[in-house]
Amino acid sequence: MAQFALFDPTTFDPAELDEESRRQLRALIDWFEDRGKARLLADDLEGVWPADFLEFVAAQKLFATFSTPAEYANGSPNARWDAARNAALSEILGFYGLAYWYTWQVTVLGLGPIWMSDNDDAKRRAARELDRGGVMAFGLSERAHGADVYSTDMLLTPAAEGDDTVEFTASGEKYYIGNGNVAGMVSVFGRRTDIDGPESYVFFVADSSHPAYRLRESVVHGQMYVSTFSLENYPVRREDILHTGPDAFSAALNTVNVGKFNLCTGSIGICEHAFYEAITHANNRILYGNRVTEFPHVRSAFVDAYSRLTAMKLFSARALDYFRAAGPGDRRYLLFNPMTKAKVTSEGETAVRLLHDVVAAKGYEKDTYFREAAQLIGTLPKLEGTVHVNVALMLKFMPAYMFSPTDQAEVTRFTDAVDDGFFFAQGPARGASSVRFHDWNPVYRKHSGVPNVGRFYEQAQAFASFLAECAPDESQQQDLDFLLVVGHLFSLVVYGHLILEQADEISTDMLDQIFDFQIRDFSGYAVALYGKPSSTDAQQKWALDAVRKPVVDATRFETVWNDVVTYDGRYEMRP
Repeated sequence: MAQFALFDPTTFDPAELDEESRRQLRALIDWFEDRGKARLLADDLEGVWPADFLEFVAAQKLFATFSTPAEYANGSPNARWDAARNAALSEILGFYGLAYWYTWQVTVLGLGPIWMSDNDDAKRRAARELDRGGVMAFGLSERAHGADVYSTDMLLTPAAEGDDTVEFTASGEKYYIGNGNVAGMVSVFGRRTDIDGPESYVFFVADSSHPAYRLRESVVHGQMYVSTFSLENYPVRREDILHTGPDAFSAALNTVNVGKFNLCTGSIGICEHAFYEAITHANNRILYGNRVTEFPHVRSAFVDAYSRLTAMKLFSARALDYFRAAGPGDRRYLLFNPMTKAKVTSEGETAVRLLHDVVAAKGYEKDTYFREAAQLIGTLPKLEGTVHVNVALMLKFMPAYMFSPTDQAEVTRFTDAVDDGFFFAQGPARGASSVRFHDWNPVYRKHSGVPNVGRFYEQAQAFASFLAECAPDESQQQDLDFLLVVGHLFSLVVYGHLILEQADEISTDMLDQIFDFQIRDFSGYAVALYGKPSSTDAQQKWALDAVRKPVVDATRFETVWNDVVTYDGRYEMRP
């Protein structure tokens, strides 16, 4: 059995990565540690733009190495788009602060439409920009419409006849655009004024230093620069155009598919740092003559937070395998990807909330990382589409996943140091109903001897019966409030499935403890469904029948608690 552990900056040395990648990630950790905790927290409190971090990125060619496909790397031997390596980077950046992670995240989004395009000139420009240490931005959302690409008000007017250098002039405003203050290339979504419908969509590149690019402001207070900018008769040249028509629409959605995965690893990093602070504080604090961690409710909160954080890591690692193994004939990632965004990041909120209940007022103090974690962990479920949007997306895959399994090639752990080329060749953003999945039942049956896995499997089978016997009727299918509860129930089945595929990474006791909270969460959503205004008598009966209590095992709980307490004092950031 492989030994599972949280990320620890003092011992980090991922054997699955090549030597140069390990060196770069080690250099990144050392840069943060050398700056120290006081500087890290002060910059957050004062909202200091992370210019020094980007100077380090430039000097180390960090983003260039991790974000440039080998074809465009100009001979750099280690450059590639390797999702396993990128996941490690994302987790480390989240561990030290959301602002650092965010500069990376929006660079990934900005690069998506570029690497997905057939515009070789734009790709080479992007590679040069990364090589000099530049960052990117993703100009999709707007103040009035959010990310509703159907309604974009970024308008492209055909240039006057006789101008051979400019195809369009673009005018409009974009809102909530990270890195919009410094991005060398901003991938901007708009529509033509001379034609209607899907054929009017255009993705093009803008330069934030151009006079027709007007930076308005940052819409948030903090280290991140989340900009509003406008283009005012911006000249869009032929070499600036990335995608047109339906391909531009697909590029928008496929880019979000790539970028949203980073949310789970960023959330994991934040939770890990918060966990270290919380257990070290609580296990060394005396109240009423006892260690805080001697109180049963405190131990329960820690075990729950730790098991949830473990599950977050397990699910995300397994989902990454499916993303890297994807191709035209295997698009299972289209379900597992929104799961990482909606489910894993929501679990991060839950884990930090449990820890905050323990550290209480300490979690607001300015000299703690926990204050920043508690303040910002809730942003991740709300980026790249809300939880509601992503749960609604999951529902599209539910019939095929639950009832129409097919034989699929087994996806093994994939850590090869290669470009993940399919990320940028996903094709049209449609066809969710045609995606097929392997049978979820066998892995549940395999582990059903673990008490809480077996009990949760009863709930999963009950959910299949619900869909077969008292599924949402026509009116309920129009009631998103009702359907979201169904989606959350479905997500628990999928979550458990991929966790079980990683079960050899953890002890049986930890697996049993993970499914303890799975059972409780399923029961909670079943009760929520019971209480919905539109639930029928049959659905209400099903809901109550599906409620289960986890199998109680004091010895198992104590074993997991003993794992938790080993993290006391294991890591503390340098002052």
